[in-house]
Amino acid sequence: MRAIVITEAGGPEVLRLVDRPRPEPGPGQILVRVAATAINRADLLQRRGGYPSPPGWPADIPGLEYAGTVEAAGPGAARFSTGDRVMGLVGGGSSADYVAVNQTEVMRVPDSLSLEQAAAVPEAFITAYDAMVVQAGLRSGETMLVHAAGSGVGTATLQIAHHIGARTIGTSRTASKLDRARDYGLDVAIETREPTTPDRQGSADAAAFAETVLGHTVGHGADVIIDLVGGDYLAGNLQCLARLGRLIIVGLVAGSKATLDMRALMSRRAMIRGTVLRARSPAEKAEATRAFADFGLPLFDTGVLRPVIDSVMPIEDAAAAHRRMEASDTFGKIVLTL
Repeated sequence: MRAIVITEAGGPEVLRLVDRPRPEPGPGQILVRVAATAINRADLLQRRGGYPSPPGWPADIPGLEYAGTVEAAGPGAARFSTGDRVMGLVGGGSSADYVAVNQTEVMRVPDSLSLEQAAAVPEAFITAYDAMVVQAGLRSGETMLVHAAGSGVGTATLQIAHHIGARTIGTSRTASKLDRARDYGLDVAIETREPTTPDRQGSADAAAFAETVLGHTVGHGADVIIDLVGGDYLAGNLQCLARLGRLIIVGLVAGSKATLDMRALMSRRAMIRGTVLRARSPAEKAEATRAFADFGLPLFDTGVLRPVIDSVMPIEDAAAAHRRMEASDTFGKIVLTL
């Protein structure tokens, strides 16, 4: 089979399309002929040598999600039939013609979606639903703040929150992304500066978005914050987090270090939780997949939820896709077709 491999740690130029042996499905697994995959920031980190794949997954083939058709089934795998259209998450290796996956971690593709569209669903929507509903318990009538509102996970959180009946506030450093995000349920848009990095001070910007959130909520603050930026945004998050608020840290594009004002946390009786899907056990991934599938899959057929695709490229252009994501000019997901 064809596969994109990371030949060494480095920039997009280290990616190569090569031939690799086709995997065989083990007990409880199915073999999926991949039609499309999508790029995630974890792929960029893995390519740079900073985020190795979990044990049992290819160390040099990136890719965390897929959509395709069932090619074969291993012993005891009877949930799906040959030819079924499926999608899901993997610990790595989906940038290839085939991937062997546990049948419990697989979702059927809704009839209304093409396989290219389906490839943009698993990582964004499972992450969003798990963070904001399962972990943060977002409810109708509450206010949710999401940073990086134009990202794949960001646009998914907006759609889910809007369906639940929550008010949405989103930040982005790009005004045009905020304008487009209104089509996916964004109520209040806040334009910020370039996300901070360890060598760039961002506390003033964090204070600015916090003041805007407090102004739009008449001092109440955000009941739930989904932070896809990290870094110095922590200070602003605490400043505008409501009493009994829940902060879920999902991404760290601005860095993994920040100063925590524990007095502010205590006075709000607030919760801070970090989350990641890739490192979870198969049982945990299966439960996260099932929870979103029960809630969300019917909503694609009714148009309530929509995958948001920035661009579609052939697998041969994987390096260009990585460059596009690194430029942070994307709105939604970059999909690679095989």
